[in-house]
Amino acid sequence: MYAEFDESLVTGNEMIDGQHKELIDKINKLVACCEQGGGKLEAIKMLDYLSDYTEFHFSAEEKLQEEISYPGIEEHRKQHADFKQAVSELHEMLEEEEGPSDAFVAAVNKNVIDWLYRHIKGFDRSVAEYKNMKAQADRL
Repeated sequence: MYAEFDESLVTGNEMIDGQHKELIDKINKLVACCEQGGGKLEAIKMLDYLSDYTEFHFSAEEKLQEEISYPGIEEHRKQHADFKQAVSELHEMLEEEEGPSDAFVAAVNKNVIDWLYRHIKGFDRSVAEYKNMKAQADRL
């Protein structure tokens, strides 16, 4: 299953939406590598890159939340920590196998793609709505 950035994932924050598109692109490259018979080393490199980009993206999101004094920042940070743990577990799974397996791809779908969709539609949208609401209140 490939991820797709569509209207349901738009938060309205250009920077965050752009980073979400980039994350989805990296996830799709990892899935394609696995499905097309890419080797273990190639899959590990892609998973490492995804992990690094995730760190960059989560840092940007959390900085934005700090700037707007977002009240749900601690829960959002916990969500990010949970995702990082899931990616770490995928890394361990890949290390233990000879190469990317069907089970690994299924785990990527469940623990990365499905999680990201739920997170963007719930948590990230809430941040964007709060930011917009706060900006409107500041104008009054």
